[in-house]
Amino acid sequence: MLIWIICAAVFIGLLIRNPYFFQDVHFLITLFRVRLRVSRYRERNYSILDRFLDVVKTQPHKPFVLFKDETYSYQDADKLSNKVARALLDSGAVTEGDTAALLVGNEPVFLWLWLGLLKLGCPVAFLNYNMKSQSLLHCFHCSGAKALILCCAEILPHVLEQSVRVFILADQCQTSGMESFRDKVNQASTEPLPSGVRSHFTLLSPAVYIYTSGTTGLPKAAVMTHLRIMSMTTGLALMGITSSDVIYTTLPLYHAAGFMGFTATIERGMTFVLRNKFSASNFWEDCRKFNVTVIQYIGEIMRYLCNTPKKDSDRCHKVRLAMGNGIRAEVWREFLNRFGNIQIKEFYGATEGNLAIHNYVCKIGAVGRVNFLHKKAFPYAVIKYDHAKDEPLRDSSGFCIEAAKGEPGLMVIQITQRAPFIGYARDLKQTEKKKLHDVFKKGDVYFNTGDMLCISKDNFIYFHDRIGDTFRWKGENVATNEVSDVINVADGIKEANVYGVHVPGHEGKAGMAAVLLKDGEKFDCIGVFKHLEKFLPAYARPRFIRIQNSLEITGTFKYMKVKLVEEGFDPNKITDPLYFLDEREGKYIPLTQEIFSSVITGKMKL
Repeated sequence: MLIWIICAAVFIGLLIRNPYFFQDVHFLITLFRVRLRVSRYRERNYSILDRFLDVVKTQPHKPFVLFKDETYSYQDADKLSNKVARALLDSGAVTEGDTAALLVGNEPVFLWLWLGLLKLGCPVAFLNYNMKSQSLLHCFHCSGAKALILCCAEILPHVLEQSVRVFILADQCQTSGMESFRDKVNQASTEPLPSGVRSHFTLLSPAVYIYTSGTTGLPKAAVMTHLRIMSMTTGLALMGITSSDVIYTTLPLYHAAGFMGFTATIERGMTFVLRNKFSASNFWEDCRKFNVTVIQYIGEIMRYLCNTPKKDSDRCHKVRLAMGNGIRAEVWREFLNRFGNIQIKEFYGATEGNLAIHNYVCKIGAVGRVNFLHKKAFPYAVIKYDHAKDEPLRDSSGFCIEAAKGEPGLMVIQITQRAPFIGYARDLKQTEKKKLHDVFKKGDVYFNTGDMLCISKDNFIYFHDRIGDTFRWKGENVATNEVSDVINVADGIKEANVYGVHVPGHEGKAGMAAVLLKDGEKFDCIGVFKHLEKFLPAYARPRFIRIQNSLEITGTFKYMKVKLVEEGFDPNKITDPLYFLDEREGKYIPLTQEIFSSVITGKMKL
C-alpha cells in the first residue's frame, strides 16, 4: 500500500512540475509512428504518386477535390492527370528528369498538371503569379525549366527567345498563333502511362521547386525531393488529421503550406476544398457548404476573419482544427471566443528548412514546444545574436552562445542525415550562405533560419522577429534588396534603403523606404508609384517613403536600419518628408498627422 502511495505522490509531483506530461508523451508516440511510416516509404521507394495511385484503387469514387460547384473524385483526378501526361509526352517537350514550370492560379488544373508531370518523372517549378517581369523571369531561369505552362502571357516574349516549349491554357493563345494546351489535353487519352516512363525515379529525385525570398534579394528555388514531400506530408499527421477530414485552403498552391495541404489530402485519403482566392465574407459559407472540418491559415487570414461583422451563424460550422502559422495571441483569443472551440495547431518551419516544430498543446501565442527527446533526435538551439554586426555572437573560443530562457535569439537547426538541408536549385553560393559552421563544436553545421525566436521558462517557443534584409507582409516574404534594386532605377532616385516597420493591428511588417534623391530632383509621387506598380507585386511595394539628405551606412558599407525601424513612420518623431502609398489615387501622398492617426487606429486599411 505504501509503495502505491509513494508512486501516486511521485506521479502527482511530476504532473505539477510538467502539466503537459500527457501531451508530451502523446506527441512522442505520434512522432515515432510518423518516422516509422516515412522509414517504410523510403525502404520501398514509395512516393506521393504511389500513394495517390493506391488511393485511386481503394476509393476511386470518393470526392477528392471540390472547387466552386465542381466535384472531382480520385478516379477523375487520375484520368485528368493521365490526359495531361499524355499530351505532354506526345508533344515531345519533356521527358523524365526535365523540369517544367507552372504559372497557374488556384484552380484544379494546377493539381492535374502537377500530377501529370509527376507521372512523367518531371520536377515542377511553382511560379508565383503575383511576381512581375524580371523577378518572374529570374524564377523561371533558375529552375532550369525546359517547358512552361501558363495562363497568361506576360513573360511569353522573353521565354520564346530561349529554347523553351510554352503551353498556354487560356484562349488568349489564339492571338499568339499558338494552339491551346487545354485543347490538347481534352483530346488526349485517359489510359494510364507505363511506369517505364519514370524508370529512374527515386525518393531523392527533385519533385518540386518552391520559391522563397531571402536576404539576397531575388527569390531562390528551394529543392523539394520526393522524400522531403513524404516527410513533410506525413508530419502533418502530428496535427491530428484523419482520412475522414475535409480540408479547406485559400492559400496559394505555389507556396509550401497550400501545396502541403494538397499532398496531405492524398497521403490521408481526405477531401480537398480549394478556393481560387481568400474571401473573408465567403470563408464560413464555404465551410458550411462543403462540410469542412480542417482549415489552413496564415496569421493575416485569421485577423481578416475576426474583423468581419459578427453574425449569428459564426459558430455554425463543423470545423474542428485549424493548422498554420503566424497568428498573434490576441487574434488567437478573439478567434476562439467568436468562432468556437476549434483546435489551433500552430507550427514553425521554413520552406527550405530541415525541421518543423509544433505547438501540439495549443498554447496561445506559441509556435512550438521544446520536447527533450525530440530535441535530442533533431538538435536545434536559440543562440545570441549581434544585431549591430548582423551575425551570431561567439565566445572567446569562437563558438556560439545559447540564449537564456526568455531571451530572443537566432534559431538554428543542426544539419544531419536525419535532418538534411538540400538547399537551392542551381545556386550553391546561396545554399552555403544558409549554413552556420562550428556553432557549438568544431565541424558541426547548422541551418540558419534567419528568425529570432524565444524559449520561455516553461519550454514554449515564441516567434520574435526576422533578421537581416527580409520581412513578412500580407503572408509573403519581402526581400529588401530586391525592392531597393527596383526603387533605385526609378526616375529621380539615387539610393534607397528598404526595411519593414510595425503597424498596429497588422501581422508582419509593412514596407518602408528611406530614399536619397538625385541632386536637384524632387520626389515624383506619381512616377515612382507607376514604376513600382510595374515591377513589384502589391505586397512588396513600400507603404511609406522617407526622403533623407543622406543614407547612413556601417563600416562594412551596409545600410543602417535599426534606428530607422525604431522611428517607424511617426511624423511626430521624424522631421524628414514622409509619404504614404495611396493605391486608390495611384500615387504617394504626404503622410499627414491625420493619415498617421488613421493608420495606427485601424481606420485606414493597408
